[in-house]
Amino acid sequence: MTRGFYIGRFQPYHNGHHNMVERIAEDVDELVLGIGSAGDSHSTRNPFTAGERIMMITKSLVDYDLVTYAVPIEDLERNSVWVSHVQSMSPDFDVAYSNNPLVIQLFREAGVEIRQSPMFNREVLEGAEVRERMIEDRDWEALVPAAVVEVVEEINGIERIQMVSDSDANGT
Repeated sequence: MTRGFYIGRFQPYHNGHHNMVERIAEDVDELVLGIGSAGDSHSTRNPFTAGERIMMITKSLVDYDLVTYAVPIEDLERNSVWVSHVQSMSPDFDVAYSNNPLVIQLFREAGVEIRQSPMFNREVLEGAEVRERMIEDRDWEALVPAAVVEVVEEINGIERIQMVSDSDANGT
């Protein structure tokens, strides 16, 4: 049995992440999804809580024939021990997946096998684009799995991101 590890902030979980999971599922029997920056929420860059992101991922993957685990990973401002921090918070895994150069380097230095995957429509399928569309009340729903739309609606996520992105320049 092979277990993989894939980390992201998933702010929110979008179709680029979903395509990456589909690709990884071809290689592994189980997948751990590390919810990065787990302690951050209620900001323009990180509007959703770790629990909300876990809901997005779990509901999006419910029909997959793949055992998945979603594990919150809080930020650690010491890169030299970051991999051991991740390993302490996660079920054991055999291979890590990332396209982030720093993450790739840290896993390599720790002796963990790391695999990269092609990005999927990266110009549009990135969290910043999805969040910007949410703030500007443009079509963001097409960029995420249907389950994510449901979660965002359930938690009033659009109202939240629009509120936290608003400035108080008017003195309010």
